[in-house]
Amino acid sequence: MSDEEYNKEILDKVSSLIPADAATASVEYEGPDVAVYVNNIGAIYGDENVIKNISASVKKRLIVRSTASKLMEPEAAIEKIRALIPPDAGVAPEGIRFMPDFCEVYIEALKPGLVIGKGGSTLMQIIRETNWVPRVLRQPTMNSDVIKGVRQLMFKESAFRKKFLGALGKKINRLGAKSEWVKATALGGFKEVGRSSLLIETNRSKILIDCGISPEPGIRGGEANSKGENKAYPYLDSMNITLNDLDAVILTHAHMDHMGFVPYLFKFGYTGPVYCTPPTRDLCALLLYDYNRLVMKTGGTPLYGEKDIKAMLMHMVTRDYGEVTNVTDEIKLTYHNAGHILGSGTVHLHIGEGMYNIVSTGDMKYGFTRLLNEADTRYPRIDALFIESTYGGPNDITANRKQAEIELMETIKSTVKNGGKVLIPLFAVGRSQELMLVLESYLVNNPEYKLDIPVYLDGMILEASAIHTAYPEYLRMGIQQRILSNNSPFESEIFEVAKGERGDLLDKGPSVILASGGMLNGGASLEYFKQMAEDPKNTVIFVGYNSAGSLGRRVQNKASEIALPGEDGKMVQVKINAQIKTVEGFSGHSDRRQLMDFVRNLRPSPRKIFTMHGEESKCEDLSRVLGNMMHTESRAPMDLDTIRFK
Repeated sequence: MSDEEYNKEILDKVSSLIPADAATASVEYEGPDVAVYVNNIGAIYGDENVIKNISASVKKRLIVRSTASKLMEPEAAIEKIRALIPPDAGVAPEGIRFMPDFCEVYIEALKPGLVIGKGGSTLMQIIRETNWVPRVLRQPTMNSDVIKGVRQLMFKESAFRKKFLGALGKKINRLGAKSEWVKATALGGFKEVGRSSLLIETNRSKILIDCGISPEPGIRGGEANSKGENKAYPYLDSMNITLNDLDAVILTHAHMDHMGFVPYLFKFGYTGPVYCTPPTRDLCALLLYDYNRLVMKTGGTPLYGEKDIKAMLMHMVTRDYGEVTNVTDEIKLTYHNAGHILGSGTVHLHIGEGMYNIVSTGDMKYGFTRLLNEADTRYPRIDALFIESTYGGPNDITANRKQAEIELMETIKSTVKNGGKVLIPLFAVGRSQELMLVLESYLVNNPEYKLDIPVYLDGMILEASAIHTAYPEYLRMGIQQRILSNNSPFESEIFEVAKGERGDLLDKGPSVILASGGMLNGGASLEYFKQMAEDPKNTVIFVGYNSAGSLGRRVQNKASEIALPGEDGKMVQVKINAQIKTVEGFSGHSDRRQLMDFVRNLRPSPRKIFTMHGEESKCEDLSRVLGNMMHTESRAPMDLDTIRFK
């Protein structure tokens, strides 16, 4: 049987299961899913079990839509939809848009639950009365140019997306012999932090988990280190396959050291899918465009252009936690919450019919944060675990979280009392929102810390926070409820957006400044640091990871003077007289104790363990400890190592 005949057999099976009175017009692939177009959509949606039973029978997600000829005219449909949706759902005048290529209507609302209705009743009415299948999007409570841009791109390129997903579905559902072996090759991020990339191969499938760039300044631009090595990008040239041989790229989350090299793949001919969660897609757009802007601002040449970033976005296939998705005919992907940043996911791959199961954590947090739930520990099966080791060293035990918060607030309080200003350099995604929650809690609710000072937000923090408000279901329940109640903590009155010249802002007296650029490698935080470093009244507080070669690490290590580019581009010496403080306990990574607890609580237990994403000594030490603790094989591979599992 040919692949074409096999594909036809699957689609014919789906067609045969559709009720006759639905009058099926066509059945086609849509990426990992199957889309069915019918002339009488009411016959399907009249029984909620029909789609569920067919999906279970063919082991694929089923999407049912009306044929184009049965759709109500958009103008009339808008009028009908607005009549069905309660006014307080918060649907903007331009909040209803049609995607004719998919026969769907997208409704963007501040309160999606009111659009959906009890038990989906309002959606069912919209389907029955207009024949358009509604997709509900949450409107962020804050303005987000990124979300607007990404959603607009999806509408603009819907014809391309339709064609791409159709071809992808045929590729996924091919006929082939059972694979005989499984292996993994470390392409980056092993015994180091940065350029994370792991190739999973069988004799029929090639999957790349993450594809990032180094976060360090010189290395990030592609320069060689002192040994003549270029540690900026993954060792993709060692894959022994072409980009066309890659079946998929799977992203764990939206940090540059995990996804920053993906647009480069598209620049040089990759045309396959990139799997991620919905928030990861939007955050990728935010960080990639900003990365290019920063490179150009410093006189560099970006690795890729805007068209390559757009190509990546158009090839993204989003999946929520817990959705089982075929990424090839023999490999199923399921995301689980990683607890690291918004939308971050541990990757579970089920290979073959029970042949092998792999879990890759990406970056993860198995401990309390105010923003996210801790990482999931339950999986169907774990034959091999790849686990991050950022804080896996024997001395990487972070302070009690409550004590860390008090230490932070006491440092702020004493600095302000002495007439100084506090700079907290932050990664725009994750740590910024975590610190905003901490500051809001203490400055609003704790009389001891009700300081009459502004808290300024600068850089990408505002945009990143807006994206968080579009996906409250990924956040802790208390934060969800606040956002859904129009009481978003990210819009608290204690926060002010930094406007005008930064020097003018600093002249206004004591303040706390949250600025993007967690390692001081560029962005708003570096600009503030230049102006604040020489004043001993000021304090710079680090609350997150600084890589070995970063400016942040040098400042942390008590450098007394640092050369920084001045306004004319020439290097000037800046004396560091400001107080430098590191407050542990706010990281989005697990410390050593949390990493050990995570592995100890995994169900089922992993049969093999491999450490990654950490400095060499930390990967090796954590591997040794985990192996002894779990009485199982544990290794710390290095880049370019290949591990055969079967």
